[in-house]
Amino acid sequence: MTSKIRQFVGGEWRAGTGSAIESRNPARPHEVVASGHAATPDDVTEAVAAATKAAQAWRRTLMHERAAVLRRTAELLEERADALGLELTLEEGKTLVEGIGEVRRAAEIFRFNAGQADREVGEVFASPRRGERIVVTRKPIGVVAVITPWNFPIAIPAWKIAPALIHGNAVVWKPASIVPLLAVRLAEALHDAGLPAGVLSLIIGPGALGSQIASAPGVHAVTFTGSTGIGTGLLQLCAPLRRPVQAEMGGKNAAVVFADADLELAADQIVLGAMRSTGQKCTATSRLVVEDSVAEDLRTLLVQRIEALVVGDGTRSDVTVGPVSSGGAQAEITSMIDDALRGGARVVAQAEAPDDGHYVPPTILEVDVRQPIWREEVFGPVLAMTTGADEDRVLELANASEFGLSAAVFTSDLSRTLRIMDELEVGVLHVNSESAGADPHVPFGGVKDSGIGPKEQGRASREFFTCTTTAYLR
Repeated sequence: MTSKIRQFVGGEWRAGTGSAIESRNPARPHEVVASGHAATPDDVTEAVAAATKAAQAWRRTLMHERAAVLRRTAELLEERADALGLELTLEEGKTLVEGIGEVRRAAEIFRFNAGQADREVGEVFASPRRGERIVVTRKPIGVVAVITPWNFPIAIPAWKIAPALIHGNAVVWKPASIVPLLAVRLAEALHDAGLPAGVLSLIIGPGALGSQIASAPGVHAVTFTGSTGIGTGLLQLCAPLRRPVQAEMGGKNAAVVFADADLELAADQIVLGAMRSTGQKCTATSRLVVEDSVAEDLRTLLVQRIEALVVGDGTRSDVTVGPVSSGGAQAEITSMIDDALRGGARVVAQAEAPDDGHYVPPTILEVDVRQPIWREEVFGPVLAMTTGADEDRVLELANASEFGLSAAVFTSDLSRTLRIMDELEVGVLHVNSESAGADPHVPFGGVKDSGIGPKEQGRASREFFTCTTTAYLR
């Protein structure tokens, strides 16, 4: 049964009046998962007006009362996790285990942020003057534009919307239009949990609507996850408006394997990091640098693991890698592989994949680091591999990227680990585990072209979603 795509504006559900939109199952592209009509610029104007109107009452709501809405949202997501996880798999393509897990992670994020009500909300400093204290308090920044990608259609929105709401902000949310159904489901959960009308509006439609929201009068800040190109455009759009932007953008994440590493562990984790979620995450392992002396042994282990992968429809219990998101993504990734092979790359390992559906076979290529596939984000199940003679060369290769989101390092040497923590230019570092992964209680974000603005998640998120007042009390 095809589900309905709806807009949520000012506390009311409505059918869009813009162009027709639909989401299709990437495993079976003839199947329409959800359909409806896009929002219009008028919907955006109304949503921002509703947020502006609702913001004052929401910011004055007790933080513990705001937390109760977030906790109820978490409960509803957990109750609906199996059904929503299946819809996520049908719409986005990842395996059912991952789909259900993502919904539960979204619930965890809402619950963590609800806990902010029991933590400190300001600071007290000593004053150099007698009879005075200096108190720093935090206030909501106002109306926040939330622009989210398709690859984690409920978890990434949760880690933006939950901290925005708990700190008293109103939200106008524009998700990626190829995964509209899970956005509707999250908005339904928030509505059912008792979120007041206007505090969150959902706008589904083309990318131009995101730019309109980001630049709309009455919007005070923009939080974005997506490509570096689109993120750069948002930065340029908002700079003349003096509007802060939190942007989590691209990644070309390296796994680094030294000669003293546990190679069995490294092979397991590298394949998980590169191929889970079909490689469609910003923290996926996309490059591999191996110390020369163990390169051949690691290749053998990687071949075994790649050949054991089962590629297919994510609703099947035996499948470990699903399709990519669309026919366009399939064509682009396949073209990048073909270009690399024409440029001299060599296939180290490649899994089998079905012919029907938007499938790309999980692939490891040994490449020249001057090739585009070593530098450019692929966003699919493709790992580019090279070797280095020693620690210095391996680290040089790992750092030779315009991106700096995450990395994985495999070694048993603690001294080397401490050196690498200082030398690797990334925002997230995993030692002896895969490069992908984020937890709601710790900061997340990259450096260089991977991110700009305060980090997401954990207590770091309040740096973006609040502003401070330093009060001198005498």
